[in-house]
Amino acid sequence: MKFTDYKTFRTALGGRLLQVEAGKVMEQANGGITVRYGDTVVNVSATMAKKPREGIDFFPLSCEYEEKMYSAGKIPGGFIKRESRPSEKATLAARLMDRPLRPLFPKGFKNDVQVIATVLSVDYDAPPEIAAMIGSSIALSISDIPFDGPTGSVIVGQIDGRFVVNPTSDEKAESRLNLTVSGTREAIMMVEAGANEVPEETILDAILFGHEEIKKIIEFIDGIVAEIGKEKIVVPDASVPAPIMEAVRGFATERLNAAVHNFNRAAQSAEIDAVYAEAKEQFTGQFEEEYPEAAKLISEAAETVLVERFRSTILNEGIRPDGRRTTEVRPVWAETGFLPRTHGSALFKRGETQALSVVTLGTLREAQTIDGIGEETMKRYMHQYNFPPYSVGETRPLRSPGRREIGHGALAERALIPVLPEEDEFPYAIRVVSEILSSNGSSSQASVCGSCLSLMDAGVPIKAMVSGIAMGLVEEYNEATGESRIAILSDIQGLEDHYGDMDFKVAGTEKGVTAVQMDIKVHGLSKDILEKALSQAREGRLHIMNVMKEELSEPRPDISPYAPRIESIQIDPEDIGTIVGKGGKTINGIIAETGVKIDIDDTGLIAIASADPEGMNRAIEMIELLLKDVEVGETYEGEVKRIMNFGAFIEVLPGKEGLLHISKMAKHRVNKVEDIMNIGDRVEVKVDEIDGQNRINLVRTHLPD
Repeated sequence: MKFTDYKTFRTALGGRLLQVEAGKVMEQANGGITVRYGDTVVNVSATMAKKPREGIDFFPLSCEYEEKMYSAGKIPGGFIKRESRPSEKATLAARLMDRPLRPLFPKGFKNDVQVIATVLSVDYDAPPEIAAMIGSSIALSISDIPFDGPTGSVIVGQIDGRFVVNPTSDEKAESRLNLTVSGTREAIMMVEAGANEVPEETILDAILFGHEEIKKIIEFIDGIVAEIGKEKIVVPDASVPAPIMEAVRGFATERLNAAVHNFNRAAQSAEIDAVYAEAKEQFTGQFEEEYPEAAKLISEAAETVLVERFRSTILNEGIRPDGRRTTEVRPVWAETGFLPRTHGSALFKRGETQALSVVTLGTLREAQTIDGIGEETMKRYMHQYNFPPYSVGETRPLRSPGRREIGHGALAERALIPVLPEEDEFPYAIRVVSEILSSNGSSSQASVCGSCLSLMDAGVPIKAMVSGIAMGLVEEYNEATGESRIAILSDIQGLEDHYGDMDFKVAGTEKGVTAVQMDIKVHGLSKDILEKALSQAREGRLHIMNVMKEELSEPRPDISPYAPRIESIQIDPEDIGTIVGKGGKTINGIIAETGVKIDIDDTGLIAIASADPEGMNRAIEMIELLLKDVEVGETYEGEVKRIMNFGAFIEVLPGKEGLLHISKMAKHRVNKVEDIMNIGDRVEVKVDEIDGQNRINLVRTHLPD
């Protein structure tokens, strides 16, 4: 085969060329393509292990997103100068790839599948994460890996009331909305969004707008698959054999139904465990000769019955595992000022889920530096989420944050950024850490609520309060009638997340939505479900917000006494050199004398931070004096800096010296300057003249006899 024997496919997406090359590189992968979108280039491979992994109860899918710094013409920072662990943005992009793909693999498929997207070239007007998401769908679709796709993905922005597909870098800066949506031809699979208090109706319209573009992408992918797609492998039937299923269902249905109606969580869990154990004891001997894995199959059958009972109780009776109705929110409680010495803190509790959020304020110099392929280089607001094992009653080694922790932290960060004060109003770097102390579902949204309260407790003048809620879904489709029954659940807990069909997180203010994240386990959601879920979420999060307001209704009037005070001074950028001085001598002198921290940006905004009011005031005075102009006729008390034969140079303002001639030092004739004054003396002088060469001439106001 010649190197030129490869296929190229082209279409338009968001006003730019989307080109896919297949058969050119990555020949050993089950599916490999190169995606070119504008000048963005991403290689995407999909590879499958030859044999299934034994002894696991999950599908081992791994999606990786590799940022190569050369793609943006950068050299990695640090000592090693080589890409190492994925950046936060790369981790989030890998999650975006994973979430719409995972539900579309067949049940019982246990072969390891790895999808790797490698970013080789970056065009900031053509988002590489979209190229990776579309590429992952194509690589799987043309391979022999069993995958019920394809999927398509787009970013939707909103500028001047109109929706934009995959907005450019400049358009993103103007957009009120940054929504990533993925779906199949029939329905939506995944939504991730940050928004500037956008109404729920607009969010829904944006999702549906994106879905129309997705349908075009899928039509394009279908054409590729028709030409070069491989035949899919057949996955063995993984369902529980009928004899075992029938026996366990007859034994366990009534008992598990009773357990589902026991609304005490501990007692409910104990009842379920007892039914599982007794079913194994009763039926293992009966079936193990014909089915060597009888014990495992009996457990699977019991779980199938439990899921049926769980879903039936919700759909038929409108009652959930803890006794709530579908729209009911668990009891909510909050306490601010939980920690005495931090800059701000809040403990937020909803049901058995507890989040402790803690705020730390720092100077802008402490903002996070981003070493990645994106345009952003600094991050002023940092939100981090920790999920320790004790929060779910488990023991395991403590590791660095995983993808889930990074994703939940980023979601809370997106939810709160729209309400933060502007930098010139509140010139602080802000770090919020959410520690999940106990978890039974919806911990990410508990961290949103707790973090909003902790920011207010810290005296951060946020523009509006933000609350969040996680919505669930139970859907039953009747193939005979073609109809579905659904129940949308407000404030889902762990069991509803595990056995339900959707996890739809919505955060926002009273005016509108600030963040959305949706994951599903079914083959997509309709418009009606999305519309109802958004409406019900609004009711739930406003209820939660009212409880938050009972604890703290507005930001505290002042920041903590333990936080650094920061004052801002705006100067002409041309005066930055005056403040800094040669080699930083002037600014370092101010810092050394007053003990403050000083940051100056390129716009001339000076931020002065100190916990000592006296040092703060002295630093401000010194800076103002540096900028003050010397005026003719004004009197100053200056310090003698240099002595010459003909006079003394006196500093009348910081960095500004004038000459006091020897003839103007006293009423009598002075033969030697040192007879009258010495270096370091303080002398009151008046500006007599500023000549054409900007030289300052002084006279002494009180001449000695």
